[in-house]
Amino acid sequence: MTHNLAALHPDNTRTRFIFDDMPVRGLHVRLGKVWQHIVKQKHYPAAIRRALGELLAAGVLLSSNLKIDGTLIVQVQGQGRLKMLVVEATSEQTVRATARWDEHAGIADDESLTGLLGENSVFVLTLQPKDAEPWQGIVPLEGGDIAQMLMNYMKRSEQLDTHIVLAASDTSVGGLLLQRLPEEEIDTAAWEHASTLAQTITVAELTGLDAQHVLYRLFHETPPRVFEPENIEFACTCSRGKVSDMLLMLGGEEVSSVVTEQGSIAVDCDFCHEKYVFDETDVNALFGINVSALRQETQRIQ
Repeated sequence: MTHNLAALHPDNTRTRFIFDDMPVRGLHVRLGKVWQHIVKQKHYPAAIRRALGELLAAGVLLSSNLKIDGTLIVQVQGQGRLKMLVVEATSEQTVRATARWDEHAGIADDESLTGLLGENSVFVLTLQPKDAEPWQGIVPLEGGDIAQMLMNYMKRSEQLDTHIVLAASDTSVGGLLLQRLPEEEIDTAAWEHASTLAQTITVAELTGLDAQHVLYRLFHETPPRVFEPENIEFACTCSRGKVSDMLLMLGGEEVSSVVTEQGSIAVDCDFCHEKYVFDETDVNALFGINVSALRQETQRIQ
């Protein structure tokens, strides 16, 4: 079972571009309806909503390099009030995202990401091919925001000059990535000029303008070659089968005890809030056990 939000809105797009006069490629992303669908799933504090939106834009930018069928998972994990931000972007141009935090803690609107994450926070990049073993990279977070953390990660892992600008508002998120082409020489001044121009984009422009207007605003003196936009959709890959697998991992004794006590066991998807309920009959079939008999035996022992 897959829950899709058809992204017919023109701003749910990722657009590639390349400069013919220097070895630099780029990507622009802007998500409106997709982002609105994600943020309505939970009541996110403003500071966490902003960070999740920036990571969403970053995940869609980075997943453009997927050369195989699969999923790119981008996570920021912390030990402070913010526990995790996670974005999953697929080779089928779908995306989902969520965050976990201490919902009892006070979080001001202007709090910094590093302050929310606390010490020993890490950036985790996982590649999950459909038909191969997953690959994962984990590094300590360096930088004060999502863009700086990603640039530091890519500089360390790919050794390529990369410039990323990210922004999030209540209604849309945007991102811009510039990267030096591998094995190509570039004049340092030319790269600095391009990245400095990219840095002048404002939050309002990045979240409010499409690729055509953003690129004209920044690079009208040396316009890049722009490719056909790719449509991005929200899709959640949760299913009853996957929840069944999770329950099997917990074990029949633990699951049966919950059903015995509560009558059923319910699991909510953290991404789309789809609720999966397993009653006594479901658990009997899943584990090949008799919950009623187990309940009677438990009562007899007590």
